[in-house]
Amino acid sequence: MADPSSYRPKPGQIPDSPGVYKFRDEHRRVIYVGKAKSLRQRLANYFQDLANLHPRTRTMVTTAASVEWTVVATEVEALQLEYSWIKEFDPRFNVKYRDDKSYPYLAVTLNEEFPRVQVMRGAKKKGVRYFGPYGHAWAIRETVDLMLRVFPVRTCSAGVFKNAARTGRPCLLGYIGKCSAPCVGRVTPEEHRELADDFCDFMAGRTGTYIRRLEKDMMAAADEMEYERAARLRDDVEALKRAMEKSAVVLADATDADLIAVAEDELEAAVQIFHVRGGRVRGQRGWVTDKVEAVDTSGLVEHALQQLYGEETGDSVPKEVLVPALPEDPEAVSQWLAGRRGSQVSLRIPQRGDKKDLMVTVQRNAQQALGLHKTKRASDLTTRSRALEEIAEALGLDTAPLRIECFDISHLQGDDVVASMVVFEDGLARKSEYRRFQIKGFEGQDDVRSMHEVIGRRFRRYLQEKERTGEWEESPAPSGAVPAPETAAGDGDPFDNEPREDDGRPKRFAYPPQLVVVDGGQPQVAAAKRALDELGIDDIAVCGLAKRLEEVWLPEDDDPVVLPRSSEGLYLLQRVRDEAHRFAITYQRAKRAKRIRSSPLDAVSGLGETRKQALIKHFGSVKKLKQATIDEICEVPGIGRRTAESVAVALASTTPAAPAVNTATGEIIEEDDGGSTS
Repeated sequence: MADPSSYRPKPGQIPDSPGVYKFRDEHRRVIYVGKAKSLRQRLANYFQDLANLHPRTRTMVTTAASVEWTVVATEVEALQLEYSWIKEFDPRFNVKYRDDKSYPYLAVTLNEEFPRVQVMRGAKKKGVRYFGPYGHAWAIRETVDLMLRVFPVRTCSAGVFKNAARTGRPCLLGYIGKCSAPCVGRVTPEEHRELADDFCDFMAGRTGTYIRRLEKDMMAAADEMEYERAARLRDDVEALKRAMEKSAVVLADATDADLIAVAEDELEAAVQIFHVRGGRVRGQRGWVTDKVEAVDTSGLVEHALQQLYGEETGDSVPKEVLVPALPEDPEAVSQWLAGRRGSQVSLRIPQRGDKKDLMVTVQRNAQQALGLHKTKRASDLTTRSRALEEIAEALGLDTAPLRIECFDISHLQGDDVVASMVVFEDGLARKSEYRRFQIKGFEGQDDVRSMHEVIGRRFRRYLQEKERTGEWEESPAPSGAVPAPETAAGDGDPFDNEPREDDGRPKRFAYPPQLVVVDGGQPQVAAAKRALDELGIDDIAVCGLAKRLEEVWLPEDDDPVVLPRSSEGLYLLQRVRDEAHRFAITYQRAKRAKRIRSSPLDAVSGLGETRKQALIKHFGSVKKLKQATIDEICEVPGIGRRTAESVAVALASTTPAAPAVNTATGEIIEEDDGGSTS
């Protein structure tokens, strides 16, 4: 525990101006980021009698070993820089909201020639128009199914679209009138984009225009005795009205607003957001967080605004944001929101009328979300604690293994040999700590030798981190330890591109586990233990979980430990092992797919993907390109003589593939790969 007075800056050193400050621990990791109108006044609050500080603040300042700051011109710049640093450094003492689930959005890919309507999750992409988020994906699909009658926009994947264009036959939706079938040329790209724009306008709340237009067309068709067309338009109007009924009007005057409510106790907080567009609730989402810093409702609201709008621009930031409490500096936050939107944004507390009534509903949802989260967490925490205690008892550990790392080897008949490392902390997966390896020390299939290499590489890096940060004064590895295999940059190995400076970012491999689990039996466990012994590490437990009988193997034990089938400890070990297997096989399949898609042209230095495609398009196939002369290759735009010579040499050095044979007739099939190479 550090004494804050040991690193307290002199009063004259701290400027009396706006800025952002960072507290770092003894290993230079950033543990807290904050902003202030006056850095001098704010930092002075941290360096007072510890008895007067909030317990969370007291823990932070005694964990820290230094403080530094950056001066900015305005409070708005401070707000933006604070958000950027929290996102970059992930400080342990800052409030960080986490989604209680991955919310689906209705997305329209306006960045494509033929925009597509689909369900999307995860990070937002440039050029895609989003609506939502929605509570369930099926709610999106029901809405889209109703609207495709009126706006028959493409919904198929790129593969289905290309196949339909190649065969000249549209998919089922094209036949039943729920797609305008741009794949076969029924509409032009301009006409299809107009449909997509109308779809977006309707979803954005401009509904009355389209319904009135359809009703007018319906009456005109009836007057002209085109009763079938009038009936179809009547059904279209009913479909749009049913789609609108799924989101009732909650605010008059077609209001665009986001309503944010917070429910909190001493330890946790829950945030609920209602997205209202065109007066209707178009989406809802919720976050929960641990209150790891001393923060009130205003601070929670400010953090929520930063996370909600930090990556948004344009219409994604509404004209009006309603909150239960204003941030500490509402004018700066309003200016920041206006900068994200590009026009004025009203940030206020609703006082009366429909907006206050709706805020009560949002607040009720936040209270229910916090109660549900605490109930689930209490149950889950009890189960996880029991599982960790059972593992510690079964393996003879002094304490429960709060950090578990599991390793697995994956390959296909000895090819593309890879390994995975997954991390569970407090019984929960910590995916940001997952790592993957390529086996480089030897060729072929040898799971035991592969496990020894991977364990050695992972913990050799751990020792290097300890030595570099000063936690270990000299490397404990014995002189005969095998050096880590050399790796080529960009090959996917986790040791590549590792930051070497003490920049405060979370470091890879810097934290040791209490337990290492390997996927396998006694041979794999012995290999892992031998790798640790060679590095002089004797304070990390090792075990293996064999798939056949789910037996737990320990080093130097001839008989396995058998946990009861109903054991929570066994269930946790199985989840860890299965996650390592999933992560490893996903990586191995990706490498295999990349190798299968490889081309002889990949060996040509400086030949990028664009020029590869230009060569294939010009000659029609790799086979025909191989038969071309250097002068003919030079005719391709962008290909110089030196590159043409390199292409010719690379193709000449490839071994010709055996001819394909039709097994039914025995005939040799002439090759015409059309650009698909392997």
